[in-house]
Amino acid sequence: MTVKIKPYKDSDLNKKQQVTKMFDTISKDYDGLNRVISFGIDIKWRNKVVDIVSKSKPNTILDIATGTGDLAISLTKTNAKEIIGLDISEGMLEVGKQKIANKQLDDTIKMIIGDSENLPFDDNTFDAITVAFGVRNFENLDKGLSEILRVLKPNGTFVILETSVPTKTPFKQGYKFYTKYILPTIGKIFSKDRSAYSYLSESASIFPHGEALNNILRKNGFIDVSNKPQTLGVASIYIASKS
Repeated sequence: MTVKIKPYKDSDLNKKQQVTKMFDTISKDYDGLNRVISFGIDIKWRNKVVDIVSKSKPNTILDIATGTGDLAISLTKTNAKEIIGLDISEGMLEVGKQKIANKQLDDTIKMIIGDSENLPFDDNTFDAITVAFGVRNFENLDKGLSEILRVLKPNGTFVILETSVPTKTPFKQGYKFYTKYILPTIGKIFSKDRSAYSYLSESASIFPHGEALNNILRKNGFIDVSNKPQTLGVASIYIASKS
């Protein structure tokens, strides 16, 4: 089966220009900075997502907010026949395309520009859908989740990997200090966009996590919703399905 992709429409792009420009600007630094900022633990988190998705043995996977394609590349371990990485940033996609070409994965992974809130696919297209560190950048979370539900097949698997805030002392205080002071400082030193990593840390601190995000998923029609905190709660993996 070959997934049919509808032409990308940029009618809503103006509302998202700030985030798009930010990711375009930091695209070449993004992978290296992620390894430094997360101490490399983000690789372990992505591998857990792959293990979860693998259980459903999907043929078609959509990776939304794919960025430079790290998760899309890891998802080839599921033996899916077709993986589509979608992102609104052309800069991030270009970096990802080069990585995919270097690994000779062009036949399996397609990288396309697109808006998570206006997905260019027919209803019930994908066996599995993933979003890693992207849902907090949705302009309209409910609209993005409803679009994901629309293109996910019945009984399909939806997995989110997202930052969260630890709830236990002293990890909660340590996390807040790190994200408020250390993370933006690293971004200022190594990134072209001095404000980018301040935005990323601030958006992570206010985004709903844990049971709050579980309830949002349920409200938007997902079933079998659960979440698994990772590394003392600094990230969480959310798992859901479609009836």
